[in-house]
Amino acid sequence: MSASTSGSGRPDVGLPSPWVVRFAPLVAPGARVLDLACGRGRHARWFASRGCRVQAVDRDVEALASMAGVPGIDTSACDLESGAWPLPGERFDAIVVTHYLHRPLFPDLLAALNDDGALLYETFARGNEAHGRPTNPAFLLMPRELLRVVEGRLEVVAFEEGRVDEGGRVAVVQRLAAVGARRAWPQGLPSAGRMR
Repeated sequence: MSASTSGSGRPDVGLPSPWVVRFAPLVAPGARVLDLACGRGRHARWFASRGCRVQAVDRDVEALASMAGVPGIDTSACDLESGAWPLPGERFDAIVVTHYLHRPLFPDLLAALNDDGALLYETFARGNEAHGRPTNPAFLLMPRELLRVVEGRLEVVAFEEGRVDEGGRVAVVQRLAAVGARRAWPQGLPSAGRMR
C-alpha cells in the first residue's frame, strides 16, 4: 500500500501529534532522538526539521525508505517484537513513541534514555475497544500504566488519560511527558490541557 503524496510529490505522512508538539521544548535542537515504531516518520521528520539527529526505527522497510535522503534522519529496519533490543549500548536525549505498545521494551527504552533525557509517549488505553481499533488488551495500556513504568526512574512533567477526539474519531489514550531525574525542571512549557 503506498502513501498518498502532497502537492510537492513528497509522501503525506501526517502532522505530528499535538502532545509531542506541546512537549517538544523538552528536546533541545541538536538532540539525539529515537523515534520508535516510527512508521513513515511524521515525528522523525518534524524533529529533524528542528535540528535534531533522529534514529527512526520500524519494521516496515517501505515506510523507512520514504525517509531516504531526509537530512538528520538515520533509519533502522528492526522487528521490535522478536529478538534482542536492536540498539544495544546506544543512548538518546529523547525517545518518542506514539500509537505503539510492546511492554517487554519498557526496560530497554528507559535504559536507552540519557540521565537528563525526555520521554514522550502516547498510545491507546483500556476502554478504546469500545470505539475501534486496537481492541486487543495486549495493545492497550492499563489504567495509569505509563506512570508505573517510569515511577522511580523519571520525573513526570505531564500525564493524561482518557477519551479524546482524534480527527473526528473518539479514542481512549494515555499520554506521558517525563524527564530524567538529573534534568532541571523544564521552564516555559504550556499548561496542561483537559481530557474529556
